[in-house]
Amino acid sequence: MKKIATLTVTTLTLALVAAGCGSKSTTTTASTSAAAEGTKVPAASTAASAAPVKVKKIIVGTGTQFPNVAFLDKDGKLTGYDIELVRELDKRLPDYEFEFKTMDFANLLLSLETNKIDFVAHEIEKNKEREEKYYFNNEPYAYWKTKVLVAKDNTTIKSIDDLKGKKALTTATSAEATLLENYNKAHDNAIKIVYQSGAANDLVNQLTTGRVDASLGADFLLPLVDPQSKLKAVGPIIEEAEVRFLFRKNDKDAQELAGKIDDALKAVKADGTLSKLSTQWLGGDFTKKED
Repeated sequence: MKKIATLTVTTLTLALVAAGCGSKSTTTTASTSAAAEGTKVPAASTAASAAPVKVKKIIVGTGTQFPNVAFLDKDGKLTGYDIELVRELDKRLPDYEFEFKTMDFANLLLSLETNKIDFVAHEIEKNKEREEKYYFNNEPYAYWKTKVLVAKDNTTIKSIDDLKGKKALTTATSAEATLLENYNKAHDNAIKIVYQSGAANDLVNQLTTGRVDASLGADFLLPLVDPQSKLKAVGPIIEEAEVRFLFRKNDKDAQELAGKIDDALKAVKADGTLSKLSTQWLGGDFTKKED
């Protein structure tokens, strides 16, 4: 059976116990070459009858603090929608072996640029700013509808325009941060943007205690990070975005890998596996674009 190991580089103590999948999965904090190659028996064959195939190890960058998307469960295992999707794709790509490397969300893009990881799997929304610097695969695996998020008893904020002069919480390098930054460029820095490292589970506390006034988030986010329903989404949809995997630009190997992942994604969509994963982890099927 193909295994996915998990590398951990985040400074959070909890993340140091992250584990990969499989009966003999390993976890390590050691540095690993992103281009390592080896041999492996195809998953569908028996070790006794099948010849080993040459595989390329691919380092997949992700986080540990996005509930139900990329997080550590009660046993310290790395799991979630993006994680289990990558594991499913790994099963269907015998030429590759995927290995997770976890870190704070804000460090993912820099790690991609410096060749420490080969692609990012962390609900990365496609936008023009990112397209200028990075390469996306063609097949989306989720769709986001971004709105303003506020505390449930907040009656003054009803749209992004109501954030003028107020504090808005976001994660550095996120698509939501780009939306707020672009708004500020067009409105004389009207919003006071407060950046955090990417701990989505801190969102509820920040908003309900009044340390910040609002945030931006996807339509499926609230049930995952706010099970007690202390927050609400308000106003019109600010942006509808496709979620894809992110690769280095102008990299032939990355483009080849993205093409193989696209082929596997099409199969995962066609047999219903993608919809099942979305329903299991996100609470609904967010894999299809509404007409």
